[in-house]
Amino acid sequence: MTRNWFITGGTPGGFGMAFAEAALEVGDRVVLTARRVEELTEWAQAFGDRVLVVPLDVIQAQQVQRAVRTAEEHFGSIDVLVNNAGRGWYGSIEGMDEAAVRTMFELNFFAVLSVTRAVLPGMRARGSGQIVNVSSVAGLQGVAGFGYYSATKFAIEAVTDVLRQEVAPQGIGVMAVEPGAFRTRAYAGFADEPVTESVSAYRDLLEQVRATMIAEDGNQPGDPRRGVRAVIAAVAQDPPPKRLVLGSAGFDAAVGALEERLSDIRAGETLSRGADFPSA
Repeated sequence: MTRNWFITGGTPGGFGMAFAEAALEVGDRVVLTARRVEELTEWAQAFGDRVLVVPLDVIQAQQVQRAVRTAEEHFGSIDVLVNNAGRGWYGSIEGMDEAAVRTMFELNFFAVLSVTRAVLPGMRARGSGQIVNVSSVAGLQGVAGFGYYSATKFAIEAVTDVLRQEVAPQGIGVMAVEPGAFRTRAYAGFADEPVTESVSAYRDLLEQVRATMIAEDGNQPGDPRRGVRAVIAAVAQDPPPKRLVLGSAGFDAAVGALEERLSDIRAGETLSRGADFPSA
């Protein structure tokens, strides 16, 4: 059965376009959204009426409602939603500019809620659908220098887990995808973003973070095309997994972080259980 995909964050060279191309490869139809749709016009022409490109700034609630309505009217339904739009900024927990923190939450978290809530009524009415929230390995293991970015992704993980429970009786699946380092355009901007840290104690840390990101650009081990094909294969499983970590390094980091967290929790078991009222 042909499915209709609604994908946010359709920047060329990113996961959004890779998701779109992979969905088209298996015969599905795609609504790909982006703030600058002129970058997608030539690409979309190759797929004819199987692709609809829609302008969308995901932090604008009215645009979200309009884009979802346009997609549903054009293809009749949204069967798979991929919340892919997002961005990472770096800075210390103490010193990062508060406006930048709030902007990052607007884009990486609140916009995901806005798009999801716009799409859910149609899915509930049909009793089917799949939501894929693109999180990050940083949503399972916080990264120094990317504390607030990590926080947005931890928030996505929590919302994804709860939403999955709430909509499962409606026939809707919800999955979190946690990529590690992938060869996308996400790293390209670091060369043009100097460290603006306001607290000097963290400047060396952040200079190293920036240098690492610049050095990794173009050398990341993750292949976006293989990554999104893994997601499509996961969506096709019955049932789909609750979460899917992408990339070997990301997998090892996620497993290591969770095992360490479990070890810490178990080490405090006596203190944890001792916080109850004494049993009769």
